[in-house]
Amino acid sequence: MNNMLQVQFGNITFQNPVIAASGTFSPDFEQHFDLSRLGGICSKGLTLYPRAGNKGIRIWETASGIMNSVGLENKGVDLFIQQDLPILKKLKDKGVRIIINVSGSTEEEYLRAVELFSKEEVDIIELNISCPNIKGGGMLFGMTSYAARELVRQVRKITSLPLVIKLTPNADNIVKIAQCCEEEGADGLSLVNTFNAMAIDVKKRKPAFNNVYAGLSGPAIKPIALRMVHEVCQKVKIPVIGIGGITNGRDALEFVMAGATCLQVGTANFMNPFSCARIIEDIENFLREEGIESLEEIRGIL
Repeated sequence: MNNMLQVQFGNITFQNPVIAASGTFSPDFEQHFDLSRLGGICSKGLTLYPRAGNKGIRIWETASGIMNSVGLENKGVDLFIQQDLPILKKLKDKGVRIIINVSGSTEEEYLRAVELFSKEEVDIIELNISCPNIKGGGMLFGMTSYAARELVRQVRKITSLPLVIKLTPNADNIVKIAQCCEEEGADGLSLVNTFNAMAIDVKKRKPAFNNVYAGLSGPAIKPIALRMVHEVCQKVKIPVIGIGGITNGRDALEFVMAGATCLQVGTANFMNPFSCARIIEDIENFLREEGIESLEEIRGIL
């Protein structure tokens, strides 16, 4: 393990800060580089029951990113534990931290899914609160501080695993929601998720996506995501995972200097399957060139 890159996220040590983001990476990437080099891998968004996902177009390329409307297609918690988790555990044995992204449409679904994963050998639960609360009329759990607070409070009661809350940038006040999550016992935060966006098929004269709006990610959102991470890091004491358009080492270092402890790389994996490995190399080269012994020296340095 390279101590220069090692970071401490609460009580968990990462061999480096680079995490492959939810829904953008799988163990199949082993054909491109040695996955044991990663700091961590975040699972695809998982729901208690299998989901078929959205119909119609799911991915739409933009000038500097992509829009997605996948609809949380996944095999459900039970099958994931049976089929996929054993593969991830092999990487865990090599020092890669395993993060499980949990989603749900009701509080009960979140709680049951977290209960099941709490019995497994995983490192962190990442609670995706950017999901529509069916009982709440379809409003995202993460859109209001009240909804976020209530969900985090209930989940915190049932698991001793480190709990990271993934925040939506579409909320009115992401800093306030971050503070509420911290108050209810969250061990960390990850931000940001995708931004609400739209594409129109001009030949068909209708929205490109069946759901009309979709989530925008990639380089286009980086400056806004960076600003939000900086704002949140100044107002909470728990560690933050920075997400949003990171495609190279310079991007990653910007998030560290804004206060982030770890980083998730997502859309860049679609652009170049070597992205995570190269970002790790870029960070290490920068530290050596600048004579910096640890990322802690520059974290939140602004």
